[in-house]
Amino acid sequence: MEKDWQQHWQQKTIANQKQYKRFLARAGKNRVLQQLPRLHEEAFATVKCLDCAACCKNYSPRFKTPDLKRISKHLRMREGAFIEQYLLLDEDGDYVVKTKPCPFLGADNFCSIYAVRPSDCQRFPYTDEDVLVKRQALTLKNATFCPAVHFVLEELIAKS
Repeated sequence: MEKDWQQHWQQKTIANQKQYKRFLARAGKNRVLQQLPRLHEEAFATVKCLDCAACCKNYSPRFKTPDLKRISKHLRMREGAFIEQYLLLDEDGDYVVKTKPCPFLGADNFCSIYAVRPSDCQRFPYTDEDVLVKRQALTLKNATFCPAVHFVLEELIAKS
C-alpha cells in the first residue's frame, strides 16, 4: 500500500465502494478470516484511534443489557437514571447515545468509561472478526469513516 494512504484514504474509500462491495460478496470467507488477525495488527500499527475518534464523534454503539448494568454501576448510577440521562431508543429498538459526539469522549479523544465501554466499542471496527464479511453493509459504512477498515479492505483486495 502506498505510504501516503492516510492522506487520501477517505476519497479512495468513497471511490472504491463498489469494488469493496463486489469483493465482500465474492470473498472466500475462510480465506479472508485467516488474513484478518495479521491485517488487523498491521492496520493498528499505523492507525492511531486517538488521532481520529471519528466513530465516537459521529456514531453510537448499541448499549446492550450487560453494557447498561456494567456502565451504570461504574458511574454509580441507577440503570434507569443512566438510560434517562445518556441514551435513547433508536428505530431498531437499541439503546444509543442521545448526543454526538459521545458524551463519554473527552476533548483529548480519550474515553472516560474505556475500561467498561460497550461491547460494540470494544469490538469496533470488527477488522479481526467475521463481522467484516458477514455484515457487509456495516463494513462498507465503517470504511467511510474508519481508516483501519479502509486499510484492511485495501490489503485484502491487493492480496486477492
